[in-house]
Amino acid sequence: MTQTQPASTIREWTDTARYWTKHSATIRQMFLPLTAALVADAAIVQGQSVLDVAGGAGEPSLTIARKLAPNGSVMCTDAVAEMVEAAKAAALTQGLTNIEFRQCPAESLPFSDNSFDTALSRLGAMFFTDPQAAFREMLRVTKPRGLVAFVVWYKSEFNPFSYLVTSILDRHVPAVPADPDAPGAFRFAELGKLAGLLREAGAVDVRERVFKFDMAAPISPVEFWEMRSGISETLRTKLEKLSDAERAQIAKEVLESVKDFFPHNQMSFPAQMLIVTGSKRSTK
Repeated sequence: MTQTQPASTIREWTDTARYWTKHSATIRQMFLPLTAALVADAAIVQGQSVLDVAGGAGEPSLTIARKLAPNGSVMCTDAVAEMVEAAKAAALTQGLTNIEFRQCPAESLPFSDNSFDTALSRLGAMFFTDPQAAFREMLRVTKPRGLVAFVVWYKSEFNPFSYLVTSILDRHVPAVPADPDAPGAFRFAELGKLAGLLREAGAVDVRERVFKFDMAAPISPVEFWEMRSGISETLRTKLEKLSDAERAQIAKEVLESVKDFFPHNQMSFPAQMLIVTGSKRSTK
């Protein structure tokens, strides 16, 4: 039996959607190398049909749709209606006609068996309510011998984009110890964790690798903090509980801590992610 996402999670991502939409151009730029690596590891080529699960405000669906035009297609899904609408608007603006959209949770995909050549999720699997159910669904709708592919954050200590900010917030607002299996950015940061669940869901030839890249975008430290404090529901919740003076102090500390990662006043963080792929069993 599959599960849908809890109402509280939907509400959180609904509130977050407008920030992801506002900063979508920057986020796309930040993750361009990651998207290229995911496309390569998923062996996406012309003529294929690709399912993007938890595609958010449209990436990597839009990039993949451009790559596959005119002979391939993309189905972009997300559990949050506002994310889907943002992705639709972006596709319309970009004149993409080989992409469709569907609002649905990863754990209950409204597609027939063996519908897609490839199914993938970039930075979405960490937030699945029931990862194994989602993995089984993605395998179900993928054609025999087709690939499923995922990108998740590697360990926090290798990602200053994350830890520089959270360490400062934790000094001002002590963090409650997190359940390592609860939805969260670093839920699958340990080698083998996501890969193991994917095997249990039925995938074969499961592989994982650490992908290192520069998370770069033409934004200033101030613009970085505006984006970073908006797209994270956890940060927004903590900041909303503080006084104006406390928020100003945190902003000052963040800007000081990240300055070495803004050469020429443009963002460039070293980053590490995990790319995990697996295949659906042949029917033979």
